[in-house]
Amino acid sequence: MDSTALTFSLSRFVEDVRAIVPVAGHARHERLPDGRTTLVFRVLEEGRKGDVCVAGPRTRALFKNAPGVALAVIVQFKPGWSAPLLGVAANALTDRIVPLEDLWGRPGSDLCLELLEARRLPEVMDRLSHALALRPHTTFEPASARLARRAVRLLEGDEVRVESVAKQLGVTSRHLRRAFVENIGIGPKDFARTVRLQRAVRMAATSKDWGGIAADAGYYDQAHLIADFREFVGLTPGAFLKRPGVRPGPGDAQAAGAP
Repeated sequence: MDSTALTFSLSRFVEDVRAIVPVAGHARHERLPDGRTTLVFRVLEEGRKGDVCVAGPRTRALFKNAPGVALAVIVQFKPGWSAPLLGVAANALTDRIVPLEDLWGRPGSDLCLELLEARRLPEVMDRLSHALALRPHTTFEPASARLARRAVRLLEGDEVRVESVAKQLGVTSRHLRRAFVENIGIGPKDFARTVRLQRAVRMAATSKDWGGIAADAGYYDQAHLIADFREFVGLTPGAFLKRPGVRPGPGDAQAAGAP
């Protein structure tokens, strides 16, 4: 094995991994905007075929049913790693689902065949880790990416104003936006709105007091929460939670599925 692969740690880049076995071969794919890029490996036609795609950060929710899926493995990357891992700026993937082969060429199709031969999730992750380790520039970390990730941590913490984040990081708002778009895929103000949306969805798992949820999630008032739901999700908060076959919970913020 290449020495680079031996020292490569996938945990540095990945924040969530889920393996989904769909009911009756139908994968329900739901993804709300969250500023994340994911890699999705699907086993199709009872293991006879498969595909590997990259789903970029979204500016609007995606709801889709995918038939014929035997297994889906969703690997969610930490924000800011699209360029070194995948070889493409994050904003080139925004609102897109792209076959890995289109980004990597032959190595992308070869990886799919290798993953199809894996028997268990740890083996899938080992093979993916090895493939990523062998990519050029995997260890390259531009300063703009580090800046964007620091801003992400602040916005997902207690800071809600982009101007305050820029000031804390010692850059202009314009510079922060440029770094954010290139490395996260959306602007920092839109990212801050997705943070509030995700918080509201998680809180709705245990409360239906939308006024209280709006205040605790960082909205000015309930009307602003409803407006963001309509813009990002295309539904009111109540309609989102009442959609068929859904049990509200933290996982609904990005329910498992496949493109």
